[in-house]
Order: sequence, then structure tokens, then C-alpha cells
Amino acid sequence: MQTQFKTQYKALLDASIERVWQALTDATLLKQYFFGTQLITSWQVGSEIIFQGEWQGQAYKDKGIVLEYEPHKKAAYSYLSSWSGKEDKPENYLWVCYEIKSTGHQTELTISQTNYDEEAAKHSANSWASLIEEMKKIL
Repeated sequence: MQTQFKTQYKALLDASIERVWQALTDATLLKQYFFGTQLITSWQVGSEIIFQGEWQGQAYKDKGIVLEYEPHKKAAYSYLSSWSGKEDKPENYLWVCYEIKSTGHQTELTISQTNYDEEAAKHSANSWASLIEEMKKIL
């Protein structure tokens, strides 16, 4: 698994931990802010996780394995984008992690991700920022 070029995106959300967790892990809510992506997983550690859909007329199917899952606290998974052009081998998968905690009246969300290179790391940080802005609209 790729472990270089770790990025971290943090946001404060005006919603409960339960609601933020639901937005991160529930397929129906995720689809509303994540470019129409269909999430398929049981969230059981060791199970498959799939993100699939269509972007600008091109179908995609990204996949990985659930690595950690602590409800309302933390979820992590390996990740291989079908657009990466990388071969489906363990060393080509990235690592993605969601962590949430209460800060009083808000919920702090931290998204960490590894990337293939520095340019991809910058792109990931920008993508997460955009996605979280969309998530805030449904929260």
C-alpha cells in the first residue's frame, strides 16, 4: 500500500457526530454530495468497499478493503481509483481514513489520505475540501 505523500483535511461541521458519521458511511447520503457516487460496502473490517458511478460521461469503479471501523469515531480503507492507471496490486492501493470527534456544538472531521506523489496529494486536498462543502449543504 502506498504510504507516501500523506494529506490531511480538517473541517468543523455544524452537525452532531451521528449525523456526520451517517453522511460519511450511508450510501444514500454519500451519493447526494459525492458526485452521485454509489457506495457499496458492509463496513465490516476485511470486507470490500466500492465507489462507482459516472463522471463526465465516463464510468468508474474504485475499490478497496475496509481496514478499520469504529462507529462514530473512525473508519479507514484501502483505495484504488480506476482512473489512476495503476495495476490492481496491493502496493498500488492508497489509504483513506475518516476520524470524527465532538468539539462542543460542532463535529470535527479529519480526513487523512496517502497519495502516489505530491501533485496527487494537492489534488486530493482540494477534492476533499470541495466534497466537504457539498456535505455541509445536506447536513
